[in-house]
Amino acid sequence: MAAAAELAAYRAVGTLYNALMTALVLGLIARRGEETARDYVFRHFRRQHLEKFLPGLHKLGLADQPDAPACALYHYHSNALGGVKTGYLRESDRKAWVRYPPPRWIWRGTAIAAVPHSVSAAMLHGWHGHNGVSLKNPRLGFVCTGMTVDGMPGLEGYYLDYGHPLKKDERVRFAYGAEEMPRVDWANQPRLETANWPEERRLRTFRAYALEYLRTMLPTLQELLGPDDAQTELGRVARLVGLQFHEETARDMDLPTDVERGDLSSARDFGRWLASILKAQGEAIETTERDGAVTVSQTGWRAVRELRLADPQKAFDAWNELWLGAAAAHDRFLKVQTTRALGDNGWSIAWRIASR
Repeated sequence: MAAAAELAAYRAVGTLYNALMTALVLGLIARRGEETARDYVFRHFRRQHLEKFLPGLHKLGLADQPDAPACALYHYHSNALGGVKTGYLRESDRKAWVRYPPPRWIWRGTAIAAVPHSVSAAMLHGWHGHNGVSLKNPRLGFVCTGMTVDGMPGLEGYYLDYGHPLKKDERVRFAYGAEEMPRVDWANQPRLETANWPEERRLRTFRAYALEYLRTMLPTLQELLGPDDAQTELGRVARLVGLQFHEETARDMDLPTDVERGDLSSARDFGRWLASILKAQGEAIETTERDGAVTVSQTGWRAVRELRLADPQKAFDAWNELWLGAAAAHDRFLKVQTTRALGDNGWSIAWRIASR
């Protein structure tokens, strides 16, 4: 059985990467414009779709279902595994609903107020509208009957087999006011065995769900903006997320924050926070103490395994701002020096934490 601190670290990974995804999209809207943010969201979810959808159908045991219910059930179950509340309703073999009630996981808190319709819709065009293509069923489309960003009580819609081939621009259709998802009996929704999982296993799955956002974010952003601008945009929001969310995650892990001591004891506290989260993320971590400083060392970078990055070093430097921001929130009188090298045997990374 995992200790409370380990469970808190799993929650922290999910919280931080959820916030990072939201912050990145908001940053793109504010600094690069709605069109760039829409393009990013489309590319992000299309990449995830191509990597995850068909394997996920088989893993969830849905491959033999009719296409419309299979797609709706896929979104229902995969989101539930990630801790996202989702509803499902099958009307027939050709029509099945899926609903994401508020609060929307991806647009946490008041962030939803800054998300335009087109940016939220890009997720549907990137993923939901491509399901029929991946299933080699040109008749299958998605009809969206509401989105939370437009003030409606959830993002909802249905997969429909129209019975005739669809044009590309017909694969996602918006039909606000024409229909709404019928009443859902929440007590009798489909269940996977995950309902009986212990908390540790559920949190590990939640951790993995959120971590996939980082794994998709890094290559997608570099492809869209180029390595230099991707580092600038992601690094800026990563630092802000570290500053904003360190206190919440540290308190959940029963660790101090905002201490302003700048001493070895403070360095130890931040070292424990950083090492715990990186371990929960799945990294190989070792903590040492020497010459009045605490060093957290990481062998490899498991989070980016098998990713093809245009510039891995710039991707790392952007990601690292998350931890530098958290360190500044923990104790602004500490200094964190990061060393990193990518060689034939993989990554070698260290954070030296000491008084400045």
